[in-house]
Amino acid sequence: MRRRQQPQRREIRNPHKINGEIRAPEVRLVGDNVEVGIYPIRKALEKANELELDLVEISPKAAPPVCKIMDYKKFLYEQKKREKAIKSKASKVVVKEIRFGPQTDNHDYEFKKKHAEKFLKDGAKLKAYVFFKGRSIIYKDQGEILLLRLAQELEELGKVEQMPKLEGKRMTMFIAPKKTK
Repeated sequence: MRRRQQPQRREIRNPHKINGEIRAPEVRLVGDNVEVGIYPIRKALEKANELELDLVEISPKAAPPVCKIMDYKKFLYEQKKREKAIKSKASKVVVKEIRFGPQTDNHDYEFKKKHAEKFLKDGAKLKAYVFFKGRSIIYKDQGEILLLRLAQELEELGKVEQMPKLEGKRMTMFIAPKKTK
């Protein structure tokens, strides 16, 4: 019986080569407090040690590779911080739902429409649907009329993304908020 091999776990490596990992015979050196130029790797490592910093390979494909003298841990920390800030600024789409019955009366309709207006003003997408219970599916045309009326009355605040569509016992319609300037 053959034994199944476990997949090899890759160690999480630094995206850059640092200090002794750099294999090029000479490098172009850049950085603060450093005279820019081409140096043998040994000399570049000595300069990094003098400044008590790391020699980091920034552009390995260049000829000769470009290396920078910097505090590598601090560099990684600031990079993660920048990525986190960018991620937090990304907009998150919120979808709010409003449920109607096929024979929703006028007062309930107006009440739910006010909620829909508030959701769209707050920048959330709106999922309006009519739920058909039991035999009420025979009123699907009334449900469609109700959703189209809602879309028409919310025309200034939102744009219909998906027209009313029957899926099982639900007729669903999506409205996205209009961009305000």
